[in-house]
Amino acid sequence: MTRRHGCALLSAIIALVVALSAAIYVSVAVGDGHTGAKNGGSSGRADAVPASTGVWVGAWSASPSGAEPDTGTDGTAGRSIRNVVHASVSGTSARITLSNLYGTRALTIAHASIAVAAGPDTAAAATGTMRRLTFGGAGSVVVPAGGQTVSDAVPLLVPRGGDLLVSTYSPASSGPVTFHEEARQIGYAADGDHIQDATGTPYAEHDDHWRYLTALDVLSNEADGTVVALGDSLTDGVTSTENANRRWPDAVSDRLRTALGSGEDVPRYSVVNAGISGNRVLADGGPGHPAGNTSGLKRFARDVLARPNVKVVVIDLGVNDILRSERRADPEAILDGLRELVRQAHARGIRVVGATLMPFQGHPRYTDVREEVRQEVNAGIRAGKVYDAVVDFDEALRDPYNPRAFRSDYDSGDHLHPSDKGYRAMARALDLEDLKGSAPARL
Repeated sequence: MTRRHGCALLSAIIALVVALSAAIYVSVAVGDGHTGAKNGGSSGRADAVPASTGVWVGAWSASPSGAEPDTGTDGTAGRSIRNVVHASVSGTSARITLSNLYGTRALTIAHASIAVAAGPDTAAAATGTMRRLTFGGAGSVVVPAGGQTVSDAVPLLVPRGGDLLVSTYSPASSGPVTFHEEARQIGYAADGDHIQDATGTPYAEHDDHWRYLTALDVLSNEADGTVVALGDSLTDGVTSTENANRRWPDAVSDRLRTALGSGEDVPRYSVVNAGISGNRVLADGGPGHPAGNTSGLKRFARDVLARPNVKVVVIDLGVNDILRSERRADPEAILDGLRELVRQAHARGIRVVGATLMPFQGHPRYTDVREEVRQEVNAGIRAGKVYDAVVDFDEALRDPYNPRAFRSDYDSGDHLHPSDKGYRAMARALDLEDLKGSAPARL
């Protein structure tokens, strides 16, 4: 072979490698490898945009908490639902998860869409951002009773700290609606199919919970992994200001972004919320199959391990095991339950930060016996016998002159849940350095 022929062959090989690399680059950036439930209907893919690098992370989540009252017969038949969610991280593509966990019949979603909201407190979409969602390439999807489905990825510039509108239309009766009750976020509903309406005008009905939607993931260059906050109403943020995103996981997300912006050496993580009001470590909170308000032990795989690229889970559970027990709760049983959550996390290489239980003197269910149990659980947590690292929410929010109660300006007024200022104090108590590293081989 002559030198000239050899150079020509080398050039051809290089060109082939570049072409193959480009093809792989585009397929990884746009595709996600997930398939939905059984599909039907027409295809409706969004227009192509330049491919992006990055990793899939959770931008928002809401754990299904039960079946929405008064929806047992028709569900949302003939209606459009427009959920409003707040993205903790930016991205160039998005996908959603829809749940029919508490449905008794198959749920048909005839159409679904996603868009960037035109602003706060509105059902209107920003110009040019409306995208039709597909499921396995089809424009409609059937989600079996008890099941869930993940949409295809759609190219969309998701702004960090921005609101997104996720709309679904169900034409037929499906039984109870799977929902998250305490959204602290106004959503919208309309009669008829208006999932691609960008004006928001038909969405005259307002509500305060999320329906069907349980997760928003994004392909992000801004984050390398996901932090999941697992908890009860204190994580759900039930007394925080509505439509303001002032729960403590929101404040942790803000802290991470601010620290990164100032050049601090902190992890590049998104933060998602897996709080359910009334949740317990050991026991379910409601009747039914599946039970409403499923225990932390039973929902851990669904609400934590199933999220994309989870690096850390922050656990704040246990106070409802104490408050809702008719007899003296067993502190060792609570601690053993928390240790089991840690074991499950470590099996997946996930680091665990755990919170001490905050005071509740003044609440109607307060007793000295329950206070003793809280102190015993906190002693076990502080002794390093449960978690990889500890965030001391109790120390951060208690009254220094009466440690059985909240500091007055951190109290929402019910002596159990914090004020907005209290939620910010919880976020400040978390040492961002504790989010670094992986799970140890053995705790």
